Amino acid sequence: MSKSVIIIGSGFSSLAASCYLAKAGYSVTIYEKNSSIGGRARQLNKNGFKFDMGPTWYWMPDVFERFFSDFGKSPAEYYQLEKLNPAYRVFFGKNDSISIEDTLDKICVAFENEEVGSSTKLKKFIAQAQDNYNIAIKDLVYRPGVSPLELVNTATIKKVGQFFSTISKDVRKEFTNPKLISILEFPVLFLGAKPSNTPSFYSFMNYADFGLGTFHPKGGMYSVVKGIQKLTEDLGVTIKTNQNVEKINIEDGKATSIIINGNLVNANFILSGADYHHTESLLPTKYRQYSDSYWKKKTFAPSALLFYVGFDKKIQNVNHHTLFFDVDFKKHSEEIYDHPKWPKEPLFYASFPSKTDESVAPKGKELGIFLIPLAPGLEDNLEIREVYFEKIIKRFETVTNQSITKSVIFKESFCVNDFISDYNSYKGNAYGLANTLLQTAFLRPNLKSSKVKNLFFTGQLTVPGPGVPPALISGKLAAGLIEKSIKK
Repeated sequence: MSKSVIIIGSGFSSLAASCYLAKAGYSVTIYEKNSSIGGRARQLNKNGFKFDMGPTWYWMPDVFERFFSDFGKSPAEYYQLEKLNPAYRVFFGKNDSISIEDTLDKICVAFENEEVGSSTKLKKFIAQAQDNYNIAIKDLVYRPGVSPLELVNTATIKKVGQFFSTISKDVRKEFTNPKLISILEFPVLFLGAKPSNTPSFYSFMNYADFGLGTFHPKGGMYSVVKGIQKLTEDLGVTIKTNQNVEKINIEDGKATSIIINGNLVNANFILSGADYHHTESLLPTKYRQYSDSYWKKKTFAPSALLFYVGFDKKIQNVNHHTLFFDVDFKKHSEEIYDHPKWPKEPLFYASFPSKTDESVAPKGKELGIFLIPLAPGLEDNLEIREVYFEKIIKRFETVTNQSITKSVIFKESFCVNDFISDYNSYKGNAYGLANTLLQTAFLRPNLKSSKVKNLFFTGQLTVPGPGVPPALISGKLAAGLIEKSIKK
């Protein structure tokens, strides 16, 4: 039987899946609607500045190592990594910040300085988080979510209570200092839900943070995209850009072809790494697994307002990764999840990779990326964006004790409308479907269509969830299901 596969989209999950399928002997072609590959991890080049448009955090290095090792390779053959010290810095107000350094022992010192006795509690907390990491990231997340029994083994039975408590409750049982609580709740934001709605088991993100550390790939996260692209090319994958898929054709209940830029393209299998909801909209209604009401009831990870800014000088008093928690964390999270609206006083994140990597900005200048998490589906226009840029820059200047407004060479913004137009993102979400208790593993949208033969999905709206490491894993899982289906 011929083994040709069409992959829609070129994000991390699609690129990963293409590698596994090509290695297995499939003829694989990736179709990307935009002019460059990478999906949300594209790069913006302007005036000598190189911005990562999406992911900027390199966590869970073992997942990347495992991915490349599946092909007899290592990350070092494709890009250079540097462990950051400090990993990041958190501001709570003017002259009030905590730096998270590159070892647990150093982090314990920082905690002890804030709350006497907290270092002992932290070591215990991270030890449990490491145990969860070993169960989840080294095992459970590599299961395709086709059955609840995938979650049942001796190790998970012992952890069952952690699925019915939350990160927020666990942290507050042990820690009373609000700054330390915020720092310990921060990592699960990568999973797209409030700490109060995230099961305790997901403390493995704290081990990823404090135990494994934060890295920077030279040239930015896009160098990882280019590294995987090189691997796909070596394996014989074809990638085509500016290719907008308009329809998925079904014959006798089987996906057989796509219409792309008005042309018919046939294949034995179709795998979509594009937005799940959008992909199903390309099908006749009767072949869609999930209704509009289904998607409306789901808890989505936030959208974001991003600014890509070039400065004509080096910025002081900040690190590569800098978080601004100088306003009410709880209030902002309520404005994302409980009562969706533009936040009155938003938390925000700023990244200055040129602090670490001279290759991303002209000499003597600074590259800044600013991100405000938002509820998906909000009204979005340039006037609103400008209001929020002025709001966060004013706070930035106050908290870091410097003036930067007059040093802006240029700025570009990216928000809800852009997530929709560039990625067909449901309500303009940035990170996919949140990992809550009822949106975990087999309770997430399926990797394999239950209504259309030979149609599969991968990416942040399906198994295992949002984030770059899970995206690589999702690609592997989807490719595995395709291989399994052809063997049948």
